[in-house]
Amino acid sequence: MLSITPSDIPVQQLHQYLLGAVGPRPICFASTVDADGNHNLAPFSFFNVFSAKPPIAIFSPNISGKTGLAKDTHLNIKEVPECVINIVNYNMVQQMSLASSPYPKGISEFTKAGFTPIASELVKPMRVKESPVQLECKVFELKEIGNCNLVMCEVVKIHIDESILNEHNLIDQQKIDLVARMGGNWYCRAHGDALFEIEKPITTIGVGVDIIPISIKNSHVLTGNNLGQLGNIEILPSKEEVELFNKTLSQKFSTDLEKHQYAKTLLEMNKVKEAWSVLLS
Repeated sequence: MLSITPSDIPVQQLHQYLLGAVGPRPICFASTVDADGNHNLAPFSFFNVFSAKPPIAIFSPNISGKTGLAKDTHLNIKEVPECVINIVNYNMVQQMSLASSPYPKGISEFTKAGFTPIASELVKPMRVKESPVQLECKVFELKEIGNCNLVMCEVVKIHIDESILNEHNLIDQQKIDLVARMGGNWYCRAHGDALFEIEKPITTIGVGVDIIPISIKNSHVLTGNNLGQLGNIEILPSKEEVELFNKTLSQKFSTDLEKHQYAKTLLEMNKVKEAWSVLLS
């Protein structure tokens, strides 16, 4: 295990460790405007939403590590404390990357990256038409901590492309096709097989991993994720249920290894109760 004290290594090296470890990070494609009406568009991956009541988003246009200068986004927000956070999906990621080029102040990234600016309703900065979700924001605090600048925003208007909605009028995670930032030149696409569901234990209380027999917890086949699935069940199958399920199986298990392998297959199909029935047989 490599252990590092942040103050003992160069900032650039520390920066790379943090970016490589903390990810994927959502991308804030921030549109801002200065007091003279010059529009700016830039991506930042130190970003997230932090509340729904009120709706709060925070991102960080840090001081440039290469030039030591403040980003235009940071300067614009000090002049006009408003922004639009445009959500980035796969269809626009290459253009978004181009917009991160260090163009001189006053040069429009909308033009350079080929995005379509559309007027916002409640703030001065423009929205990116190509973005599937656009959040109009009022900046209520700008906190400057060394090279870190935290832009704290309240979302005052949300625009959503109807083509990404599902039958319940909610955002379909398959349709929105989001991308996220990783370390170095790497990105992550939240699409297809990269997406998976885990049922949240909001109204249920799982039995816990601690009640799993040691012989199962020490399995060389079952992973930590598998143990988490087993521990998330509310009630273990009864002795009668275990016997009934195992009577339906055509195969018999001569070793624990065989039972664990079959249980793992069932867990991969999210058949948790059946997996328990095999393991308890």
